Amino acid sequence: MTKPDDSSLNPEDLRAVEERARHLLDRANAWDTFPVPLEDLLAAAQVRVAKTSLFNPIAVMEYLASKAVDTAVQTGTRIKSAISKLFGLYDSADSLIHIDDSAIKSQSKKTFLTLHETAHHDLPVHRSTFRFFQDCEHNLAPEISDQFEREANNFARCVLFKGDTYAGIAADYKFDIKTPIALAKKFGASNYASAREFARTNHRACVVYILEPIEYVAGHGARAVVRRVEPSPSFAAQFGRPSDTVITPDHHLGCILPVGRKMTRPTTLSITDIDGTRHECVAEAFDTTHNVIILLYPTKALDKTTIIFPPGFRKIV
Repeated sequence: MTKPDDSSLNPEDLRAVEERARHLLDRANAWDTFPVPLEDLLAAAQVRVAKTSLFNPIAVMEYLASKAVDTAVQTGTRIKSAISKLFGLYDSADSLIHIDDSAIKSQSKKTFLTLHETAHHDLPVHRSTFRFFQDCEHNLAPEISDQFEREANNFARCVLFKGDTYAGIAADYKFDIKTPIALAKKFGASNYASAREFARTNHRACVVYILEPIEYVAGHGARAVVRRVEPSPSFAAQFGRPSDTVITPDHHLGCILPVGRKMTRPTTLSITDIDGTRHECVAEAFDTTHNVIILLYPTKALDKTTIIFPPGFRKIV
């Protein structure tokens, strides 16, 4: 089943979040350092990662012991609720970030999660709101909580990929699935996050499918559930946003599934745009073990085009 939306914002909110993220990169002097200098960013944001995480049961007891008696039960309830469903926690009262190291082994995921929690501290509305609710018995309304999470995701993405820097570097690389994999290492991102960024910021028409690991169903063969679909703006305008939920052998991308191998070579197929016109496309796949990434693009996307970058665009190689 495709995951719920985790990042879309209206243009005004997105600009505000990205502006704040760019200011943090400025304060940390982090634009030219790869991957992101996490300690410098945390210092610039004036927030710390707890040495002993609240996700450690012993640390929970020590944390509660440090709180006033009349707030201990309330604090414990909040912490228990957070730990049951989250991998990170922002404590606004102490300007601390707690990361569940026992559940997250990948450094790239820890980096993104740390930046996500840093957003809650660095975005003024988040910080003041969390402090208010941390001191009372009420909880954030679900719609506000969801908005805050999407804002924090975009803040983390903007810092991790240095604003438009990722897009500028990707434009100089070969247009294939190996590029987001290579850039993931440069930026210290996961293959998953890099592939999404590759599509969402690409000037060409393309779409990235992120699939769950391939399963094998008796009598039906290989199948993979769609986790995310990330089209580039020009692809979405021409073809719409794909709504596929599962890729099976009879799906037009079924032949792209890298069954028993790491990669599927570029394969030609055709898809229909929103006007009913057929287009020749190329698709290729890469199995990261955790996910399967499929890149699909019209062959016309390979035509050389003139790229005009916006004023103030920063390009770093």
